[in-house]
Amino acid sequence: MPRPSLATAQRRHRTPDERSGPTHRSRLEVVSAAPPEPVLPDAPPGQRSAPDLLSHRPALRVDARAVKESLAFAFAGGAPAGAFDRHVESASLPASTWDPARFAQHVFLRELIVGCLHFTSEGRTYIPSPALLGRALSQPPSDRDTVELRRAIFRELTGSEAQRRDLERAYAALRRWVGQIETIPISRGEGSRRRLDILAAAKDAFDALAGGFAGARSGLSRLSAFGAAVRESEAYRRLADLLAYDEEIATLDVRIRVGSDGHVRDLRALSIRENSENRFYQSSLGRLITKLVMLWRGYRFSDDELLARHVNSVFDGIEDDLVALVQLLGDLEFYLAGLALRDRARAAGLSVCLPELASLGFSDGAHGARGGSPGRELKGLFNPLLLASSASTVPCDIATDHHDATVIVTGPNSGGKTRLLEALSLAQMMGQAGFFVPAAEARLSPCHGLFVSLIEQAQADQSEGRLGMELVRIRSLFEAMQVGDMVVLDELCSGTNPSEGEEIFQLVISLLSELRPQAFITTHFLELAARLERERPVDRLVFLQVELDAQQWPTYQFVDGVARTSLAHRTAARLGVTREELVALVERSKRAHRRRGAEPA
Repeated sequence: MPRPSLATAQRRHRTPDERSGPTHRSRLEVVSAAPPEPVLPDAPPGQRSAPDLLSHRPALRVDARAVKESLAFAFAGGAPAGAFDRHVESASLPASTWDPARFAQHVFLRELIVGCLHFTSEGRTYIPSPALLGRALSQPPSDRDTVELRRAIFRELTGSEAQRRDLERAYAALRRWVGQIETIPISRGEGSRRRLDILAAAKDAFDALAGGFAGARSGLSRLSAFGAAVRESEAYRRLADLLAYDEEIATLDVRIRVGSDGHVRDLRALSIRENSENRFYQSSLGRLITKLVMLWRGYRFSDDELLARHVNSVFDGIEDDLVALVQLLGDLEFYLAGLALRDRARAAGLSVCLPELASLGFSDGAHGARGGSPGRELKGLFNPLLLASSASTVPCDIATDHHDATVIVTGPNSGGKTRLLEALSLAQMMGQAGFFVPAAEARLSPCHGLFVSLIEQAQADQSEGRLGMELVRIRSLFEAMQVGDMVVLDELCSGTNPSEGEEIFQLVISLLSELRPQAFITTHFLELAARLERERPVDRLVFLQVELDAQQWPTYQFVDGVARTSLAHRTAARLGVTREELVALVERSKRAHRRRGAEPA
């Protein structure tokens, strides 16, 4: 089915009162890659390559046909707020082996984006699309060159304030253009004026791309190259001429006579010069002849309708380039969100970094000889989810000699174990996606996928008890597990009695080791953990415990070894679950009962 023309869209577009359907969510206003070739080898003749910042090989990742249809209808009569964000959110991404369903909910990815990655551009605050940014982070590209493209862009943005300002300026221009095209006209008479404003905003966006990013050596050079190519096109020159003609149809020279009291006594037009050099200029006689010819053919229209013909033809000429602008919204949000995380961490006295990626392939790592396995090291690691709250954030250092070790973490409740698991999972995901990781320094080894399972709350409709749910969790792990994956489990086998739980725990540990994962597991089976530390039944077991200060309070650091106690009594005292306090509550309840019995019915 061919897409509708702009004229068809104008005829078929419904009035605001006739629209129905869901509205989009509101937005809060609250290794360098070489510059790409001007045209993709497989692009149609004359078509510019898309200014893609998320793929090593530039590609148009939005659905061009669907976006053009939306553009045509929106230009004709407006669109609901967020209409073009939906195209951004459904854009395709480079191939990945990761499955977000295995971990995204457990690491609170959406909460991270909304709470920690919102950014400000030219005085307005935006929340990046949780859908697109969430997929870009949770589906790290398998292609090494794509990861390096993203890292090089971040390095250039953090090293040059000018490049960052150009990025923010370009995003703000794109948002203004989208705001214009999604505006629904109040009256029919403002149609041509509104479309001219849309074209002016589009021109500003092209100019922001072409005029910025001077000297960029990373993928940012794609933006200026695209903007420059658009400005050199005949379609852009027609756009500029039309807007210039709209701004200056004619020049009028006047003489003003002013009296001694400062009031104007006389105003006389001396001369008027029409902008006859502009391609859209048409004399009064020419306009009259055009009307007579069309009237002879059976058509009647006004000067405004003549202008609309020019406006529509200019829009049609730049439509392909407008599709690329829609895609850019999501691409720029990826980098602005990363810079926002960096700013927010620095404000809290913390640091982020682009990690050293020990190996981006698995032929020499996860599937190779064990002796060549690189280690993992994170200095100043913190949980970025805490940046959205008022809670203090204490960074820690984590290091293992080999990336494919199984790390068993023990220690008291509220000692930071679960927060550590979240931080490790997010650091792996973000680092592999070419994003900043929440650590001052980091060395990671990429993996094929991530599996995260934290303790889940009971559901009203669940068919299994706590043990059954735990066994389902373990089976889900092995069903999804591939050799070399990263596995993060909180309180493994906590849903049953210690003797049976320890047996299942040992089974899981022994079988996991055969798949050579990057594994982090917390447990309160302290005697079992101590025995495993002594006996070492499987290779590359590492034991970490929550560090305690002299008063036996957690420092939120982690040191070698197995904890001797979970300090349940300390947690009970903190939460008011001591014998004395419970006895006091029981006595209070009994006194209240006696008072109710003494009251008359």
